[in-house]
Amino acid sequence: MSQTDEANVEAVDAVVIGAGVVGLAVARALALAGREVMLLEAADAFGTGTSARNSEVIHAGIYYPAGSLKARLCVQGKEQLYAYCAERGVAHQRCGKLIVATSAAQVDELRAIQQRAAANGVNDLRLISADEARALEPALACHAALLSPSTGIVDSHGLMLSLLGDMENAGGMLAVNSKVNRLVAQAAPAPAAIDVIVDAEGAQATVLRARTVVNAAGLHAPALAAATHGLDARHVPTAYFAKGNYFTLSGRAPFSRLIYPVPEPGGLGVHLTLDLGGQAKFGPDVQWVDSPDAPDAYLVDPRRGDGFYAEVRRYWPALPDGALQAGYAGIRPKISGPGQPAADFVIQGPAEHGITGLVNLFGIESPGLTSCLAIGDWVARIATDIQS
Repeated sequence: MSQTDEANVEAVDAVVIGAGVVGLAVARALALAGREVMLLEAADAFGTGTSARNSEVIHAGIYYPAGSLKARLCVQGKEQLYAYCAERGVAHQRCGKLIVATSAAQVDELRAIQQRAAANGVNDLRLISADEARALEPALACHAALLSPSTGIVDSHGLMLSLLGDMENAGGMLAVNSKVNRLVAQAAPAPAAIDVIVDAEGAQATVLRARTVVNAAGLHAPALAAATHGLDARHVPTAYFAKGNYFTLSGRAPFSRLIYPVPEPGGLGVHLTLDLGGQAKFGPDVQWVDSPDAPDAYLVDPRRGDGFYAEVRRYWPALPDGALQAGYAGIRPKISGPGQPAADFVIQGPAEHGITGLVNLFGIESPGLTSCLAIGDWVARIATDIQS
């Protein structure tokens, strides 16, 4: 394995790479477990990537295959997140959502979704008729709907700020403008450790030698894994990038719940979500892109809104012409590509790849926000096992 110049090495206990909501939750869990934690972020602030560019939905755990990490961590994380937000005063609302069948042929799909949810331990879904749905949401058009009372929304920035405060109060430290170029697994000197090569803006590269390193770099996690000396390439998944464009509604929406169509390949369809002020947004769609780093990666083409009108009018026929404005875009860090079955979360520790001290997180897309506290606990347990 590659060795590093010993003259520039600084010893640390645990390094978490990536200060999105999942990296923050992982760093918090490690710090609360008594670990000395350094959280590294390439950008100039925490939570500016995928964590700031999503629907801010607290998912119930409905869609994922039974037994998958997505299902298990979403259902567990949802309960943790509601309790955490209530305890810490993080703005959130358990507003509920309706999954709607916009044709008679989709009603059977709603029943299948209900069965899948029950297999995940989500037993509060209720299949309701079109009349019952309209009684709840008079502007809605559908043949039937599934009511999910445990779906909600959260202020993602407020959540991340609270997680950061917890980490710092427990002794952890955030370093921004700190891009990790590569990792080097060290077999010697004992005990085994991992060197984290950090390109700090305006300064000479820093080398941190850590007992535990968590790659929570989101969109860039596979690239960082590929730049990990000592990690076999067969443990590095191919990265795919699914851009999701959002359009906002001018004026107040006539809905008090989230409205989702039956899911489509690559995503959950063009759905209506609400922010905590009641403002509606529609999206995301699915636009496969080559890189999250292109200059126009997060620009929303207003012309894509033309297709939104037809999708939204399937469940809200009264959507006025010209009511949708180009909003924002996010990019999902996928490890399955177009036409492939959706991949599960991958939380890969030494038992999988053989490198002591290293935990890689791949494909942490939705429901990553909902699952963040559960993911943090999961990684902290792996890190404890590493040290025991």
